[in-house]
Amino acid sequence: MGFLSHGFIQKALLAGSFIAISCSTLGVFLVLRRLSLIGDGLAHVTFGGVALGMVFGILPLYAAIPVVMASSIAILKLVERARLFGDAAIGMVSSLGIAGGIVLASVAGGFNIDLFSYLFGNILAISKSEVITSMGVSMGVIVMVLLLFHELFSLTFDEESARASGIKTGRINTILVLLTALTVVLAMKVVGIMLISSLLIVPPVTALQIARSFKSTMALASGISVLSVVAGIFLSVVLDLPTGATIVILNFIFFITCLLYRRLRN
Repeated sequence: MGFLSHGFIQKALLAGSFIAISCSTLGVFLVLRRLSLIGDGLAHVTFGGVALGMVFGILPLYAAIPVVMASSIAILKLVERARLFGDAAIGMVSSLGIAGGIVLASVAGGFNIDLFSYLFGNILAISKSEVITSMGVSMGVIVMVLLLFHELFSLTFDEESARASGIKTGRINTILVLLTALTVVLAMKVVGIMLISSLLIVPPVTALQIARSFKSTMALASGISVLSVVAGIFLSVVLDLPTGATIVILNFIFFITCLLYRRLRN
């Protein structure tokens, strides 16, 4: 366990745990509302934000946040005003994001090592400023979810009843996609742009296999997500494996385990 004495491991564990909790917490709402694909769509837009940061010499994490947040609002507006289905709006915005990223990457001098680290994740190389940003934003996301828990819960199971009861569904939906946008940007450092959706989707789906209530689902999803990040970092260091991919594979192992447990229990 001597690897815990290394500063880069400590930073990775700290940032990864906070990001894992925020991803899994929001993921429960997204999965139950059948909005899981929004994470994948915004991940593609994140690629464009990273490339934009490289063109203008801005830290990619900070450049991607406003780009992805604006894109999440664009998806909502397309659904509301252009009368598109959610998956169509996500597909349009994500394809524009990836195309813009490719163009900007070529302007910035092509695909380099830094860009590939964001595509496939490299949490072991996370900087101190990125750790502080990740912790701060993750705590902000969790606090917002706690403050709006009743509204988010109502929208998740019956949006029409929530609207009839006086909940401003439009505002809550906007907050939800903005929080998702922030979380997606943070998660790209953990598992990479190509695997972000797995961190949002797999832990909640795993928790749903065995949890008996909504709150227990959120708590279990957070625990599974943190465990996969911590174990993934440990295994990647010991076995010299890609950290992001190892975290995702562990998530799927946990899912299969919980699925088999549920079947045997039933």
